[in-house]
Amino acid sequence: MSCAILLAYYTAQNYYEIFRELPAGKGFADYAFIPRKGIDKPALLIELKYNKSADTAIQQIHDNRYDGKLKGFGGRVMLVGVNYDKDAKGESRKHHTCIIEEV
Repeated sequence: MSCAILLAYYTAQNYYEIFRELPAGKGFADYAFIPRKGIDKPALLIELKYNKSADTAIQQIHDNRYDGKLKGFGGRVMLVGVNYDKDAKGESRKHHTCIIEEV
């Protein structure tokens, strides 16, 4: 998952300042994409999980107030929770789930 986020970094670096393990609230947001000045894009706070759930990742962002780091930001903020489940079963056999929430 971290590699996928880093690939997104190379695409997004013209628009965002990207932080890994950004101190925020009661812990660290795994990744934060903060728009550069003059760029009209939402800020992204990303939490990654392994064998849990995307809901758990979003809940951690809320519980630990990671979005509080962006209080003076003034733009849109998107919370992104991603989970990788190595033992996914069933017809879809999805290994990754993602929830995106705007605050």
